[in-house]
Amino acid sequence: MIKNKKILVVGAGGFIAGHLIKRLLENGNSITATDIKPKEFWFQDFDIVTNFYSTDMKDITNCRKVTKNIDYVFNMACNMGGMGFIENNKAECMQSVLINTNLLISCKENKVQRYFFSSSACAYNTTKQQDVYIEGLKEQDAYPADPEDGYGWEKLFSERMCRHFMEDYGLEIRVARYHNIYGPFGTYDGGREKAPAALCRKIIQAKKEKKNIIDVWGDGKQTRSFLYVDECVEGTLRLFESDYSDPINIGSDEQVSINQMIEMIEVISGVDKLNKNYQLDKPKGVRGRSSNNDLIKKVLNWSYKMSLKDGLSKTYKWIDDEMSQKGLNLNKYTKS
Repeated sequence: MIKNKKILVVGAGGFIAGHLIKRLLENGNSITATDIKPKEFWFQDFDIVTNFYSTDMKDITNCRKVTKNIDYVFNMACNMGGMGFIENNKAECMQSVLINTNLLISCKENKVQRYFFSSSACAYNTTKQQDVYIEGLKEQDAYPADPEDGYGWEKLFSERMCRHFMEDYGLEIRVARYHNIYGPFGTYDGGREKAPAALCRKIIQAKKEKKNIIDVWGDGKQTRSFLYVDECVEGTLRLFESDYSDPINIGSDEQVSINQMIEMIEVISGVDKLNKNYQLDKPKGVRGRSSNNDLIKKVLNWSYKMSLKDGLSKTYKWIDDEMSQKGLNLNKYTKS
């Protein structure tokens, strides 16, 4: 258990980072938090975090400043969202390499003990993801390299940069490839939301407006696996404290189609079966993707417990409560 350490969390205003900070604070750690967003737009706010900075970590001067007198760094920062965002903002996504590179340089200079990089399943070779149902992606499936254009290349390049700082300078590195993390306290509208949050929102909105149809990007047959955010944080902390330094999957192997996930949310919401307006011209990403968890089970002797059905129930309730409080004019309230 990580206790009584001075920890820097970069991208602290984001979805996963907010849940991570909560766990780290519970264990008595001192947190320095940074994000490019103004603090009022962070997904979670912790009064106990007194050292916070709304600053651009693509600037190495800022990286050098916030890594002084720090034991551990968690780099959770990236410019990303759902498929609609990453397919149309590749240059923005790629610029996150500057955050990782400048942080690594600053950690080396300031003698930080250990560094965590949040990578993604988008780093995997896309030619292995052309069928609807695939075998779970193993860590070695990232090579030969052919990741998701833009965002995936940024993640794969940054993984290599981490590796070389470990090999050349002795900086301790941990890298997790996250597979579609979802749950409460994240964006659910505005273009950066992922499928579980977007579909919960659409079904809630259809229910409130007494409509029997929702828009679905693609034909609904594309598949993914989704991991609840609390499980992601647990896996991340276990990995960070381990001796394993190569990239490793943190994800679920419960592969479902978008249509199947819609059916789950329909049951949770209590609505009758909805009609679907399949939008075949919308961004869809790869045809199928799921996590192979053999390595993490072997290395960490750990596996997630939360089923997709149970995680969606928690997520649906949170989004429903948010929408009830804020009304259906969601763009006004969405944090980006």
